[in-house]
Amino acid sequence: MMIPAPRIFLASLFDAAVKAADPQTGIAAHLPEKPRGKTVVIGAGKGAAQMASALERLWKGPIHGVVVTRYGYGCKTNSIEIIEAAHPVPDAAGLIASKRLTDAIKDLSEDDLVIALICGGGSALLPAPPKPLTLDNEIVLNETLLASGAPISAMNVVRKHLSTIKGGRLAAATKARVVSLIVSDIPGDNAAYVASGPTVADNSTRHEALEIVARYNLKLPKAAIDHLNSTGADAPRADNPIFSRNSHHIIASASVSLEAAAAVSRSSGIEAVILSDSVEGEARDVALVHAAIAKGVFERNRPFGKPVVILSGGETTVTLKSRHGKGGRNSEFALAAALAIDGRDIHVLAADTDGIDGTGDNAGAFADGTTVARLRVAGFDPRQLLDTNDSYTGFKNIDDLFKTGPTGTNVNDFRAMLIS
Repeated sequence: MMIPAPRIFLASLFDAAVKAADPQTGIAAHLPEKPRGKTVVIGAGKGAAQMASALERLWKGPIHGVVVTRYGYGCKTNSIEIIEAAHPVPDAAGLIASKRLTDAIKDLSEDDLVIALICGGGSALLPAPPKPLTLDNEIVLNETLLASGAPISAMNVVRKHLSTIKGGRLAAATKARVVSLIVSDIPGDNAAYVASGPTVADNSTRHEALEIVARYNLKLPKAAIDHLNSTGADAPRADNPIFSRNSHHIIASASVSLEAAAAVSRSSGIEAVILSDSVEGEARDVALVHAAIAKGVFERNRPFGKPVVILSGGETTVTLKSRHGKGGRNSEFALAAALAIDGRDIHVLAADTDGIDGTGDNAGAFADGTTVARLRVAGFDPRQLLDTNDSYTGFKNIDDLFKTGPTGTNVNDFRAMLIS
């Protein structure tokens, strides 16, 4: 079966995945009871502004607050203030936002309600280094973690023990009841790891953070290591009575989004299989595994018969070999996949559901069996692009970048491979 426009088809699956993660649907299903006192909204993440706008439309009664999102990701709201700050490396605007969120809830009473809107990206958007650490220290911390190849869950264990706001500390700053509505970008949907859990505590320890630092050979500032070796780094435990009245809800996740994409594929007459919604690992290695499965289908009709779409989600990582290349984990996945499927009638889309892959202006990239040849015609060595983490440059020059702009949600990576 030939698909007339494979890229349009794959993009339609991405659109279905993003639509399924629309925060308004999830918020509507988990609206908390109104309090006797005030209702204050706080939030952080790349989709936090859209979550705030959706909550305003749904909430019946007075409401106000403040949320922080990435530069360019804001939207119109009425009574909830939107602050924009830097991502994935924090800046001074994020530092101000962290204080504003804390100030908004610190004087509330037990009769009041805090609704926390949390989604991916909140870790970088809420810098709050404990003394004597500085913002510059937190910038180095984020840059080091992003280059390390560590999975997001490990990164966030370190982050939450080097912060005065993460690891449940934001929720601990108020007497009000806190209800967290969370769009999960974490494989396995552990709410305490989304945005490093500013309002959801867990039982990870500073000792675990130190083990992660050693395991990934992280070169952190001395002040950070000293802090991790002190009791000041201890975060409140999940069983602490201060959290007893609080609750949290996952309102959107990769699992639901992948099922929506699969349904669209099947409605088009193309079978779809979901490998996993929580894939982790080095992007290029994950690409080789996906490509091996796709080649098995293409050449031998196993383990699935053609035509079929192979879907997966989760969050891969990239261990930087070069500081001069440009790209993200999804474009790196697409480039590694292109090298593996060269010459075959296989089409790939790898993209981040928030619309930004790494620090570029693209969500990800398309690839197929002609990608390698077209890169060479354009004057690029595909293997060298991969070795220097410069996938963006290659895909840009052959017009294979996938651009969506901010989507207003974030359930992490979306990968689709069409074998037709």
